[in-house]
Amino acid sequence: MKGLFRDKKVLKTCHIYQMLRAQSKKRHASFHTPGHKRKSWDITELSYSDNLSAPRGCIAEAEKDIARILGAKQSFILTDGSTSGVLAMLYAAKTLGARTVAVCENPHKSVFNGCAVLGLQPLVYGVKKKKNIPLQPTMSALKCEYPEVLLADALFFTSPDYYGNTADWEEIRKFCDETGKWLLVDGAHGGHLHFDGKLYAGGYADFWVDGVHKSLPAFTQGAVVSAKDERCADALQRAVDAFRTTSPSYPIMASVEYAVKYPRNEWLERQANGWIQTHERIYAANDWTKICAVFGDRAFEAEKSLESEGIYAEFCDGNIVMFYLSPYMSKKQFSLLTKTLRRYFIKYPLPLCEEQEKRAEKEAQRNPAPVVFGNAEKIWLDIDQAIGHICAENCGLFPPCTPLIKAGERIEKEKIELMKKSINVYGVLNGKIKVLKEKEKE
Repeated sequence: MKGLFRDKKVLKTCHIYQMLRAQSKKRHASFHTPGHKRKSWDITELSYSDNLSAPRGCIAEAEKDIARILGAKQSFILTDGSTSGVLAMLYAAKTLGARTVAVCENPHKSVFNGCAVLGLQPLVYGVKKKKNIPLQPTMSALKCEYPEVLLADALFFTSPDYYGNTADWEEIRKFCDETGKWLLVDGAHGGHLHFDGKLYAGGYADFWVDGVHKSLPAFTQGAVVSAKDERCADALQRAVDAFRTTSPSYPIMASVEYAVKYPRNEWLERQANGWIQTHERIYAANDWTKICAVFGDRAFEAEKSLESEGIYAEFCDGNIVMFYLSPYMSKKQFSLLTKTLRRYFIKYPLPLCEEQEKRAEKEAQRNPAPVVFGNAEKIWLDIDQAIGHICAENCGLFPPCTPLIKAGERIEKEKIELMKKSINVYGVLNGKIKVLKEKEKE
């Protein structure tokens, strides 16, 4: 606990932390949960600790401050990660009348899971790529290429995405206002963007979630989901009550409040933006926390070599190795990263090959088709044997936990080889992938 909370000025404003600190100095015989008996300030709902489900004390004050900082009518602390926030947003939109949701083909898996559980119909649109990196969709492109998708009751965007690209909120908000659609935003990787009004979803979305633990100094699973106005807040209140745990972690809650109140690191922002914009081997996105170093088809090799030196990146997609920064990061850490990357760009000089770019452009031109399996039988096949079969469940690299092979798509050898090289994947069980069982030829 003490190792994380180092900014004393911020701590003075943190209601949950101050409650925990004050109570830790008092005599307390624990005959309540949790079973470890009140270690590391990890407690349950007591007479002094407030209640996340119906806050009226320190948690209520913390959520009030968070909402003010994020520009929300109301914000709700989450200790279940952004996933519970995504589910809550979808549920809230459904209670407000939404039945269909426009969503890109590569969101976090919780979006499609949420739609399936809640009975919402996802209307899926394709994502264009540049140098094998997915881009944010523009409203003009969507209107031209996917007009049927924009008939959805709600629009769901992921911004910033896993490569640091952010949406054009002004044109998206204008479209939603003109057509009466709900705007939902997965900002799991953008908690730090509340310092920047143009990049942050808070001034535009009806519902948005911030995964503050990803880019701000909060414990893992710490997140916030917010609502724009009173009507949305009422719907979201019921939604978080349905999906949020009834046994929240107090250390996580305290860290969420601390993280949202943590000061802007302008020096690091300037240095990171300068590095991103001026180095040809860094993909130039507009979110300074995502350093996407291009290694082409030697990316996994570079990642493995980096780890042998004790340097661990966020993820590798077989083309780029992405390094995650944070306002909490020190100058020494940033210097280590830049010096290491300069050395690795010399060690791994191969650029993204032309053939890879052609394949990426070809893939970007495919229009995702709706997946309707009906009662078709599904079976598990060894990952190598699955090549050529129809994928029955989304699977991909983890992180970023977006579909590499989508349900309904014929499985290609190239993507299987990519998954075999990755350290972590999802949608694979004991080396097998779920596919549709094909009828035997007579």
